[in-house]
Amino acid sequence: MNIGEWFKFSERKTNFSTETLAGITTFVTMAYIIIVNPAILSKTGMDFNGVFIATILASMLGTLIMGIFANYPIAIAPGMGMNAYFAFAVVIGMGIAWQQALGTVFIASVIFLLLSFTKFRQALINSIPISLKQGISAGIGLFVTFIGLQSSKIVISSPATLVTLGNLADPTTFLTILGLIITLVLMVNEVKGAIFIGMIVTAALAYAQGLLVIPPSFFSLPTGLDHTFMQMDISGALNGGMYAIVFTFLIVTLFDTTGTMLGIGAQAGLLKNGEFPNVRAALLADACASTLGAVCGTSPTSSYVESGAGVAAGGRTGFSSVIVAVLFALMLFCAPIAQMLASIPAVTSPALIIVGFLMMNGLRAIDWTDMEEGVPAFFTLIMMPLSYSITTGVGIGFIVYPILKICRGKAREVHPLMYLFMVLFIIQLGFMGH
Repeated sequence: MNIGEWFKFSERKTNFSTETLAGITTFVTMAYIIIVNPAILSKTGMDFNGVFIATILASMLGTLIMGIFANYPIAIAPGMGMNAYFAFAVVIGMGIAWQQALGTVFIASVIFLLLSFTKFRQALINSIPISLKQGISAGIGLFVTFIGLQSSKIVISSPATLVTLGNLADPTTFLTILGLIITLVLMVNEVKGAIFIGMIVTAALAYAQGLLVIPPSFFSLPTGLDHTFMQMDISGALNGGMYAIVFTFLIVTLFDTTGTMLGIGAQAGLLKNGEFPNVRAALLADACASTLGAVCGTSPTSSYVESGAGVAAGGRTGFSSVIVAVLFALMLFCAPIAQMLASIPAVTSPALIIVGFLMMNGLRAIDWTDMEEGVPAFFTLIMMPLSYSITTGVGIGFIVYPILKICRGKAREVHPLMYLFMVLFIIQLGFMGH
């Protein structure tokens, strides 16, 4: 069987060159994660090179499984939002060791892996109303944007108002704003890989201002994985009432992945009767990638919405995903470049701010005229950045939603699992801290 037969080129009306171009397009649009992910996680004390390699290995595995076995043009990599939650909320905010945090990721990933073989997976996804799903996604977007604004000093702490506008004349802040404008101009002109190109241009400006130090070599053999490999503290994650963190990693990854798959599948015209064929293999790809990521040293993976750029370029099969995986593999030798770019907050902050904006898209699906749906979603999305915790936002939404339904005499409309989640979050937030 040749490549075309395996990936069904004829059936999906595509060819080798089109799929290759689609894979390159997808990779360029999401390549920023190779720089941004280790930049974020290294703030917890994790080794930059170790996270860099873990990011690539997890992305390669998940994307290869997605391409070869599920045959979908969908790429997988550590998810934006989950990496920020891991670093800033769990490790830095709650004072939990990064090894312990990796333990929660590993547990959530194994549960995700097991659920991928069962029908309970779909029941879990269906138990959460659309309004809360979209509220969670948007809340994570606000959280990510807030972190980008903070790291660039566009927003700074204030004793009087908690936060306020920073000094825009500060070199890092000014360069961030300039990089943000450059990236947005590229995006509105529909330039493929706008975020990644914007990072490169901003880095060039940083070098011109003397803010960027060029490394002796741009390429090197992969090193540093020994600092993060098999460092997850599973026993520590099982103790200390950390089930809410495990649940947050699990539930966000689960429905975020499913939602992205459905969206890309619909865009590519691959859905059949509104269903996602071979969904088990697709979910297994993400679950395996997250599990390997935890073992190697990175936060949970997710299907990337940037895959839509590859689909727009003609990608219809998993061969484009294989191309993405190959390009990820080549990046293993580019750690010095990634570390150089990540050393300047102005290079990575615009990506965080813009990704946060892109995550607002789902808010249009919420019926804001229906307070039973709108209010829980509102509290979910607003409490994530204000409490600096995705878990808190999820928990409050999962508590408010059933309560409003009960008070309206609509208790039967709420899935039984939502009542279980409500009780667990009341215990977590009310009696165990957050």
